[in-house]
Amino acid sequence: MHSRILVTLLALCTYFSSMFAVAQTSSFRFLEKPGLYPVGLKVVNQYDHSRSFPSAPGALGKPAIKDGARPLQTLIWYPSLRSTEEPMTVGEYAQLADTEIHFDAPHPGENRWRSLLKTSFDVPLWAVRNAKPMQGRYPVLIYAPGDSSVSWENADLCEYLASHGYVILASPSMGVSTRDMTDDLDGINAQARDISFLIAYAKTLPDADMSRVAVLSWSWGGGSSLFAAARDPRIDALVSLDGSMRVYPGLVKMAGDVRPERMAIPLLFFLGGYPNLLEDIEKYHDGPLEWTEGPNVLNAWTHGDLLTVNMLGMAHPEFSSMYQRRESAQRFAENQVADYGRDDANTYHAWTARYTLNFLDAYLKHDAAAAAFLKKTPAENGVPKHFMATKFRPAQGASPSGAGSVSNP
Repeated sequence: MHSRILVTLLALCTYFSSMFAVAQTSSFRFLEKPGLYPVGLKVVNQYDHSRSFPSAPGALGKPAIKDGARPLQTLIWYPSLRSTEEPMTVGEYAQLADTEIHFDAPHPGENRWRSLLKTSFDVPLWAVRNAKPMQGRYPVLIYAPGDSSVSWENADLCEYLASHGYVILASPSMGVSTRDMTDDLDGINAQARDISFLIAYAKTLPDADMSRVAVLSWSWGGGSSLFAAARDPRIDALVSLDGSMRVYPGLVKMAGDVRPERMAIPLLFFLGGYPNLLEDIEKYHDGPLEWTEGPNVLNAWTHGDLLTVNMLGMAHPEFSSMYQRRESAQRFAENQVADYGRDDANTYHAWTARYTLNFLDAYLKHDAAAAAFLKKTPAENGVPKHFMATKFRPAQGASPSGAGSVSNP
């Protein structure tokens, strides 16, 4: 009798232990609901002929890169008419990396995302490939991905924003002449030029309202978006998801022409919850020490409105939905902040999306309700306790560049 009870208890312990393990390693879930619009996705294989890129052999030994020009596989999410076709899956997004450089000659063997996301391949998202666009003109967002990453690293967020009436364009994060980003000024300048190239291309889209343009970025892309905004007057606002402009101010200083103290556009900056102590700086910085030596970009941002959102328990990789999907339990534990778990990561990502949408609605659509949302405390907006701290600093005076100060949303 006692042995049977013991076996039963052991079985129950094993069951609940396995259930706990599954709960701790459950896949990412995007918790926000879609907006009014269905979402379409187009993939446009194009080249920037103003820049060269080393040719590589394609099918049957033929060059896969046209005339040695820079290849830019461009993803476009947009408001669409409702379609009966099946939406994109994680696996279909992952397959796009087969042809990022070799448009006509897929190289699946070079696509590590296939193995990293294989357990999520069948997960459906929202966008329908080549769905018919909804009539109208919508604000334009350029998405700048992290270091060497894919254009669709935040497909869930891009689809969410498109469902609320935005056209979003993105291309991979690449170095000057290599698929992988080079972590230097040349690399960051190359991505900044990609951003401006996509803005110019957006002008050809019939549903793009070029009078309202913003750049949304994560990690390394945050530095590139800053560089682009300093040089491209078409950019009206920035959203940075724990961007490198904050942690690598030395690169900003080295650029010479990137002057945050002269910029008069609104900035929404999300900070991850990793330690900010100076003693820990070497642990959290991969580049040379001189990258960290420079004026603080956020402190210098005085001529444009600045909203900082400190996600107290959110690790850096959790700002990307696809990075969350690929993250193993061990990797999650290595990045984990305090005891914030997987469910917390999903909640954090949802609030990141919601604050991003309200910021863009406030500044690009001049939506009064969105502006009021930004001015409220996290508690007033329904954010769970101990999750978030926000600070809004309005633009001060006139920009030294001669531009007027940005008005409050």
